[in-house]
Amino acid sequence: MSAELIINVTPSESRVALIENGILQELHVERHTKRGLVGNIYLGKVSRVLPGMQAAFIDIGLEKAAFLHASDIVSNLTGQVSVLADGSAPQDIKGLVHEGQLIVVQVVKDPLGTKGARLTTDITIPSRYLVFMPSVDHVGVSQRIEDDAERERLKTLVETLGEEQGGFILRTAAEGVGENELRQDADYLRRLWVKIQERIQRKKTAMLYEDLSLARRVLRDFVGTDIDRIRVDSKLALAELREFTKEYVPELHKLLEHYRGDRPIFDLYDVENEIQRALQRRVDLKSGGYLIIDQTEAMTTIDINTGAFVGTRNLEETIFNTNSESTQAIARQLRLRNLGGIIIVDFIDMIDDDHKRRVLHSLDHALAKDRAKTSIHGFTSLGLVEITRKRTRESLEHILCGDCPVCKGRGSVKTVPTVCFEVMREIVRVNRAYDSDKIVVYASSAVADALMEEESHMLAELEMFIGKQIKVQTELLYSQDQYDVVMM
Repeated sequence: MSAELIINVTPSESRVALIENGILQELHVERHTKRGLVGNIYLGKVSRVLPGMQAAFIDIGLEKAAFLHASDIVSNLTGQVSVLADGSAPQDIKGLVHEGQLIVVQVVKDPLGTKGARLTTDITIPSRYLVFMPSVDHVGVSQRIEDDAERERLKTLVETLGEEQGGFILRTAAEGVGENELRQDADYLRRLWVKIQERIQRKKTAMLYEDLSLARRVLRDFVGTDIDRIRVDSKLALAELREFTKEYVPELHKLLEHYRGDRPIFDLYDVENEIQRALQRRVDLKSGGYLIIDQTEAMTTIDINTGAFVGTRNLEETIFNTNSESTQAIARQLRLRNLGGIIIVDFIDMIDDDHKRRVLHSLDHALAKDRAKTSIHGFTSLGLVEITRKRTRESLEHILCGDCPVCKGRGSVKTVPTVCFEVMREIVRVNRAYDSDKIVVYASSAVADALMEEESHMLAELEMFIGKQIKVQTELLYSQDQYDVVMM
């Protein structure tokens, strides 16, 4: 299997696409104006201590001072936070920090409204498989890795990586990985911490570490995977990535190359059209069947239909073939759209238990390529399959789209007859509440046309009923279910 990353960089946006065998499998988008602060590490200065709130305000170079609570302060490895004789930190904020003190902090919550960023002194630096903790010396394992033997295997591997300062937490993604991948992650994190320590020694209030930009973050996460080529369409971005890979992930350095073609790099791989298709509800299968994907707040539902596929043998075989083909499409759409949480798949009903088993096996095999942790929970009594997939970031739809200003995210609008009947009821209500000689209805062109044509007889009867003239006026800027009834 061939795999390559293509990176498109503009002054306002970065996009990274994973192409496998010429087909788009993953898409990552980052808007430069919306980059958060979470994960950034600063050398800040205590500007104010508030004993009544057991907190301190820290100047980290932002417009608003950041907030550090006493409960978020641990004994600092650089010796900048006070500690007691037994090595523990005092509980009172006045015994922990003082005004003018330099302190290493990390952002855990972005500024919101009038509030500044929330900070901690418990520094953590993540990579793909590990989280480095400079202030401790133990190894932890994610609670989501439930197998005791696997937990012990991973813990033993990491403990043999060296006796340098700092501890690690094995992330859920580390489940099943080997020693080489863990060693690569550990070496990368330690090299990064050495750089941060060098900046701390300068004793100047500044950002010590910024969570990686999209392109560098993706390269970090792809360490140890089978990537054949990384193509970048920006010379500046390419230079930055070469410097980054040379220093931190040298195994990817030789794969970087500059794309010099006349066509936009995403057009070359048909990524732009794939993005548009990934935002649609319907996904067509090669056989003629199709999927319907609906993303809601609670879960995502996927419905499989045979469509134009009629098969060549019998109905049961046709259904099985459609369901089997859909498993590959489902796995790809989960990655491409980055659908997380609970996913409910409504396969076409199958009678044969062997067919059900083979469909589940096909789905499990297809999802094995997914870098996000997924779990399949088999067929329910209603023939549904439940999948859980770890959320790694916002879905593609939430990044690129917003709620429709007309339907407000419902996905449907009232029909023209429905709005016409609402208008007539509103006319009766307004007529009883207010005294006037004439009533004017402002409505969209579709509703106005219906009131003056198909529903004109009902409007005439309503005029006779209330004894007043009713005038209909078209408002071109009104949506279909928008109208106003005005007394004149």
